[in-house]
Amino acid sequence: MRIAITGIGMVSAIGCNSTETLQALRNERSGIGAMRMLQSVHTDLPVGEVPYTDAELKQMLGVDEPMPRTSLLGLMAAREAMLMANSQQQIAFISGTTVGGMDLTEQHWQDYQQGLATENIHLHEAGESTNAIVRHLSANSQEPTANSFVATPSTACSSALNAIMLGANLLRTGQAKAALVGGAESLSKFHLNGFNTLMILDHQPCRPFDANRNGLNLGEGAGYLLIEPEAEALARGAKILGYINGYANTCDAFHQTASSADGEGAYRAMKGALEMAQLQPEDIDYINAHGTATPNNDLSESAALIRLFGDHMPAVSSTKALTGHTTSASGGLEAAICVLAMQHGFIPANLHWSQTAEGLIQPLTHTRHQALHHVLCNAFGFGGNESSLVISAEGKDLSVASLVEMSKCREIEISDDTEVSAFVNGAEARRMTPQTRRIVAAAKKAMQEAHIDQPDAIVCATQYGCMLQSMRFLQDMIDSEEQQLKPTPFIQSTHNTIASLIAILTGNHGYNATYSQGKDSLACAMTDIRSQMALGLIRNALVLEFDEEVEAWDKVMQHIGEKTQNIAKATIITL
Repeated sequence: MRIAITGIGMVSAIGCNSTETLQALRNERSGIGAMRMLQSVHTDLPVGEVPYTDAELKQMLGVDEPMPRTSLLGLMAAREAMLMANSQQQIAFISGTTVGGMDLTEQHWQDYQQGLATENIHLHEAGESTNAIVRHLSANSQEPTANSFVATPSTACSSALNAIMLGANLLRTGQAKAALVGGAESLSKFHLNGFNTLMILDHQPCRPFDANRNGLNLGEGAGYLLIEPEAEALARGAKILGYINGYANTCDAFHQTASSADGEGAYRAMKGALEMAQLQPEDIDYINAHGTATPNNDLSESAALIRLFGDHMPAVSSTKALTGHTTSASGGLEAAICVLAMQHGFIPANLHWSQTAEGLIQPLTHTRHQALHHVLCNAFGFGGNESSLVISAEGKDLSVASLVEMSKCREIEISDDTEVSAFVNGAEARRMTPQTRRIVAAAKKAMQEAHIDQPDAIVCATQYGCMLQSMRFLQDMIDSEEQQLKPTPFIQSTHNTIASLIAILTGNHGYNATYSQGKDSLACAMTDIRSQMALGLIRNALVLEFDEEVEAWDKVMQHIGEKTQNIAKATIITL
C-alpha cells in the first residue's frame, strides 16, 4: 500500500490557510510579535498568535456554542484539509493535543467552583476538544459518521506527528479507508506560565540553532493531513500532494523536560523513519527540524543529526522562528509545511540565525528554490517522546496486515493494590504523587511477572492525565497572579508524564504513547497496539491505565454529576 496525502490544512500566526502560509514562507514573514489575544501579565514575552479573537473565529466557522480555542483552530484547519481532498469516504479522525480546553478552564475556574457556567466543564478534557471538532467538521456536506474512529494522542510536542503515524497504521491494517491526522493547540496562560517557570522562553524573536539562542517563543495553531491509499485516491481522481513513506517513534528515556546530550532518542527516531522508507541519509533533501531555539534541544538535535547524516547533511531549517512553537500541533503544522515546500519546490528559511557554535548544525537562513523528493520532519516532546516522519514525492509500497486476535495474546494484569515500597525506592517516591507511585509499582511488577525487562512499547490510557499536578499549578497560577510559580507541578502535569516516567526509570527507548480520549482512551491505546503487532512493529507492550481522584476538580465536577477516580493498572500483552 502506498499512503497518499490528498489534503492539507493549516492555521498559525503566519496564515489561516495554506495559501496565506505559503506566501508568508516565501516572503520569510514571521508571525511572532507582541501578545494581543492571550490575557496574561507576561506581556513582555513575544508569541505566535492567530490574529483573531475566539468570537471572530466562531463567526468565521459558524459556531454558536462554547468551544475551546484549540477546537476552533483545529476545526478551521481540518475543514481546509477535507475540502482540498474532496473525499466522500468515512474517515478516522486523530488529533493530538495537550492543552485541550484549558483556556476555558482557566477563564472560568472561579465560576466553576461556585457552580456557574458548568456547561463548559466537560470541554476541559483533551479528548473532548477533539470531539468538538468532529461534531462540527464538514466538507461538501459530508461528515465523519458516528462510528468513525476518533482518538487524541497526548504526548506533548510530538502529539500531532504520532497522530499521523497511527493514521497510517490504521490504513495499513484496513481499519480505515481514509484518515484526517494531525493536531491542534491554543495558547493558554497555563502553558505560557509553565514554560516560563522552566526559563526557556525568549524575550526576543527566537533564533533556532544560533550560538546566542535563548529559548523559544510559544505559538498556537493546527495542522492536518488527509491520508488515504493511493489506489483509492487515483480511483476518484484526487490530486496527490505527496506520500507518507516512513515514520518512527522512540523515547529518549533521559529526563522529563531535557534531551540527552547525544540525542539518542532523536537519532533512533530519524534512523527508524529512514529505514521504513528504505532511504539512505544522502537521499533526504530537506529536514524540518524540531528546532525550538532552546540551548538544550538545539544542541541535542544537532548531535543526533550529525551522528546520522555526517557528511551528507541536507538543508535544515526550523520554521518555529516563523510560527512560534505550536507545541502539540507542531508536528501536524510542520508536516503540512513540508508538503507545501515539496509541492512548490522550495526550502523554508530558518530566520534570525547569525552565528554558529561548536556542536550546532548550520541551518538554511534564506528561502531556497529546490526540487524536493524526500523530506524529514521532526517533533520531539516532553518526556523524551521523539517522532520523525518521511514525506516523499513518490510513494513506497508499505506492508499491510490483518489485525491480531487478542484471544491469541497473553496478558498479565496488575491492579493498583501493588506494594509500592517493593518497586519504588524512597528517592523516587518523594518526587511522585501517591497515584503515580502506584502506577509505577504496578508497571514494574507486571514487567517482573512477565519476565520482560524492556517492552517493545509503553502505551498509556488516561481520561484526565496527571490532574493533581495540573490543578495544583492552575490554582497556584491564579492565586499568585502568575508570579513566582514553581516548575515541578507543570513538569508533572502533562498527560504523557506516566508513560515517559516508566521509560526513564527503566531506560526504555521503545515506542511510547499516551491517549486521552475520555472513556475511550483504553480502546484507542489497544487499537494502536494491535495495529503495530499486526504490522510486526512490536511483539509486546506495557499498557498503563491511569487516572487520579482530585478533590479540587471533583468539587467542580459535582455540578454535572461526575467525579474523578483512582485507576492504576498495568498490563503486559505479548504475542
